[in-house]
Amino acid sequence: MRLYDSRKRILVTGGAGFIGSHLIERLLDMGHDVLCADNLFTGTKRNIDAFHNNPHFEFLRHDVTFPLYVEVDEIYNLACPASPVHYQHDPVQTTKTSVHGAINVLGLAKRLKCKVFQASTSEVYGDPVVHPQPETYWGHVNPIGPRSCYDEGKRCAETLFFDYHQQHGVAIKVARIFNTYGPRMHPADGRVVSNFILQALNGAPITVFGDGSQTRSFCYVDDLVEGFIRLMDTGPEITGPINLGNPNEFTIRQLAEKVVEMTGSKSEIVYRDLPQDDPKQRQPDITLARKHLDWAPTIELDHGLRQTISYFESLMPELVSETA
Repeated sequence: MRLYDSRKRILVTGGAGFIGSHLIERLLDMGHDVLCADNLFTGTKRNIDAFHNNPHFEFLRHDVTFPLYVEVDEIYNLACPASPVHYQHDPVQTTKTSVHGAINVLGLAKRLKCKVFQASTSEVYGDPVVHPQPETYWGHVNPIGPRSCYDEGKRCAETLFFDYHQQHGVAIKVARIFNTYGPRMHPADGRVVSNFILQALNGAPITVFGDGSQTRSFCYVDDLVEGFIRLMDTGPEITGPINLGNPNEFTIRQLAEKVVEMTGSKSEIVYRDLPQDDPKQRQPDITLARKHLDWAPTIELDHGLRQTISYFESLMPELVSETA
């Protein structure tokens, strides 16, 4: 870090995405200089429009599979499509983004001798046979299935982070992110929260895959970002991986019913076949986050859903014009 200025220069790859844009907003509010690098494959300029008048924000259109030559004090690596619709669109590129992207940010962190944060995922646990999932669980992952480009790409990225840490002394922080939702979710990401809200607002049938008994644990994005900041601020003895997510578990059917109720929609709930390798349970064990970060989610699902529904309501005129 510069000795003449306490303001940190922070690189956020994937910063124009849903979670990345919320992280940038928080970092700017904390008084830091932020460089957002994003190729805009799934991220959007809309997510970062509000920051462009901030003299401490800079945007660089860049694909993380290529090296990045910048001078920064910290790196948050969030670059990778994270929804099945997007990462299955180009599975080879998805794997490259996880693996080559990790190599490039780790190489940069090695040169700069700075901390580097990896946004990993609960998908490293696959379709778990241990419930809830602690960080010590090695996972139950299909290495050649339709989701493997993302699941195995993220698992390999974790391997690279720990190899760079052990071999080169790079200061790493690895977070395993569980289901997260909130404003700025991509309308076409195919995730269950955004799908249900948009279907309800349009009066379309709410599509539940399987019988709706599979569970998820939904963490509001502000809670998640708080976990990121706390993990990055820990000392060198804390590397992760650390689960970040909400341990309160809901069935998909319960979520569908709640969205219908909160939107006042007349949509009916319909059931479709469960996609291959879709996990039946997902719930984080956040014991380590509580112990090392003094962190646990504080925002209830009803409050988070209200904020997310309001966001999508504000987009409706634009979404209607795009499909007209």
